[in-house]
Amino acid sequence: MTGKLEGFLKSRKTVIEERLPMYIKDLQAPSILKESMLYSLEAGGKRLRPILVLALLHAYGKDEEAGIPVGCAVEMIHTYSLIHDDLPCMDDDDLRRGKPTNHKIYGEATAILAGDALLTESFKMITSNMPSDVSAEKRIRLVNELISAAGAEGMVGGQILDMEAESKSVSLDELQRIHEGKTAKLLSFSVIAGAILADASEKEIEKLREFSHHIGIGFQIRDDILDLEGSEDKIGKRIGSDASNGKSTYPSLLSLEGASQKLDEHIEKAKQLISELPLEKELMYEFCDMIAARDH
Repeated sequence: MTGKLEGFLKSRKTVIEERLPMYIKDLQAPSILKESMLYSLEAGGKRLRPILVLALLHAYGKDEEAGIPVGCAVEMIHTYSLIHDDLPCMDDDDLRRGKPTNHKIYGEATAILAGDALLTESFKMITSNMPSDVSAEKRIRLVNELISAAGAEGMVGGQILDMEAESKSVSLDELQRIHEGKTAKLLSFSVIAGAILADASEKEIEKLREFSHHIGIGFQIRDDILDLEGSEDKIGKRIGSDASNGKSTYPSLLSLEGASQKLDEHIEKAKQLISELPLEKELMYEFCDMIAARDH
């Protein structure tokens, strides 16, 4: 990772992590609910999704301020999904980012409600916390994009397919459909949201949608590889959980070498699409390389 990308990631992560708890602390809500929400929001993580929103604005040479509440919204949804994923009725995980999972601290009922609250409050980030110069039309478009990415057509639908595929053999196409919904759609929202806020053309937005598909699938392939050969200390959760849960993965279908090759193909396609766009390319190329090489 170059100094430029490293500096960008660090500075924008700091901004997001300063703003996120402010929104929750200001809610007129029961203290135990806010405490549970903040526990998972403040547990760390890469903040890749909100940073991608800001990266697109930066790459287009636009003010990043409007991207902060949108980035916080997508991080709230990502966090709610992790809280629910960790529940005994789902993946039944005890560790997340090196800490006990939410339900291990607050109980299953509170964890479910904390996730519900994060999901619901995320939309208010876009409708009510944006700079005044962001039009109502843009806000509505962003909300619609987020619903498509997070709901039945996106992350939730992908989660259902993932659960149905446990202890079954699935094809590569079926596996890709699972992860297109479960992982790629929310990453795609971050990219598209940044482009919408940057006033990118519709043609550019569609090209960025394709770009985000490739980095999203690449992100998941790298996740699958790390589940086999990563460090539990760095990842912050159990290694080998996919195999123990009977899940098909890219390495299980393609071999470790084949999965690495498929990852390289998606990253190269993503870079090719960036090369065709009128934005600062270097930062986006480095994002692609970081997704392919990350160790957590």
